[in-house]
Amino acid sequence: MSKKSRGPTPKIIRPDDIDPHHNWARPIQAPGHNQVDFEERINFRRLHDYRLARVRAALSGSGLGALLSFDQHNIRYTTSTVIGEWARDKLTRYSLLTGNGDPYIWDFGSAAKHHRLYAPWLHNDHCRAGLLGMRGAVGSDITLFREAAKEIKAILVAEGVGDMPLGVDVVEPPMLFELQRIGIEVRDGQQAMLMAREVKNIDELTLLNMASAMVDGVYQDIAEALKPGVRESEIVALATGRLYEMGSDCVEAINSISGERCSPHPHNFTDRLIRPGDQAFFDIIQSFMGYRTCYYRTFSVGRATAPQRSAYRKAREWMDKAIDLLRPGMSSDKIAKTLPKASDIGFASEMDAFGLNFCHGLGLGLHERPLISRLNSFKEPIELKAGMVFAVETYCPATDGVSAARIEEMVILGPKGPQIISLYPAEELPIANPY
Repeated sequence: MSKKSRGPTPKIIRPDDIDPHHNWARPIQAPGHNQVDFEERINFRRLHDYRLARVRAALSGSGLGALLSFDQHNIRYTTSTVIGEWARDKLTRYSLLTGNGDPYIWDFGSAAKHHRLYAPWLHNDHCRAGLLGMRGAVGSDITLFREAAKEIKAILVAEGVGDMPLGVDVVEPPMLFELQRIGIEVRDGQQAMLMAREVKNIDELTLLNMASAMVDGVYQDIAEALKPGVRESEIVALATGRLYEMGSDCVEAINSISGERCSPHPHNFTDRLIRPGDQAFFDIIQSFMGYRTCYYRTFSVGRATAPQRSAYRKAREWMDKAIDLLRPGMSSDKIAKTLPKASDIGFASEMDAFGLNFCHGLGLGLHERPLISRLNSFKEPIELKAGMVFAVETYCPATDGVSAARIEEMVILGPKGPQIISLYPAEELPIANPY
């Protein structure tokens, strides 16, 4: 496709721009999945233009001439292409964007031909078939890496950035070595990409809200099914099936933790049977159109003890203090100070306790910038901006030595403050199927 047949190149968007397409006085939509002719829902071409403009803006201030991406989230963000979760850990798809050009995508076999047919926002000759090492499965012959490096070098030279550093996110070592062998200076490109992805437009916010609405419904199903005799794994199966029925494109992981397994948090599920009086918590990590949820809820089964209720109140208090501070202009280190110390929940160090009480950015990736915790935020504080989306997580072990409360809210940061989009009730400890 020639450049004359394409629309104008999207304008550069400054990192602090607020999306002009959303009226922040109105609620963010959670519409049905189908497009309709009587109201605007997701505008996918606007989404592509916005994301590409964000990458160009980040690239222009990075000192890099181009970004070479193997991270599937970065590829989707830059090219608006995806071939499913099969590709997530293969490191065989890759994309390239120079500061002077339009996106290239090298995809697996016939997927490249599919893009040429059905992705008119990309140049036809920029959609290419490619294959590298498949994480070593192809063999020890470096010919594929060498030819790919030469092809990339030729594009960099043709687009006037051949003598500038190349940013790379994740890469197989042979590819890195071949890029360096032909004189390309390779630098970290992941920070530039995460900077681009940290502020979402209205289409991204709507997709995140839709994904969260799916989990709202799944928690209703879980609350009804959570009875003595049900296995942790059965809850995982129930949630996974319902999410795919609702339109999820990837159920990445579901934590299902109960009884004595709640403290310390093992971060996985088993076939343990739920028993009367258990505390049980769940995390649902799934995506709709690529945009992920991270959404914990805790229940007591049938009845709740005083230690369980006390732990839940503490976890909720810690969470609410953090959420109240999520405002544009706030520094992430100030939020980190409100989070409990490792010693408050029975751990020897912040590294030991990491991931239990923190906030992390959420988007195409499960963990995006900014990530706020007592482990990292005092050293590298980040200023919060409108359009960021957070998953705010808290955890508090109970004094009975086995129970624990684990709560998480998904929060959109608007111009005037936080908007919670994870709506299954969590202000007080939910009792599933009370006796």
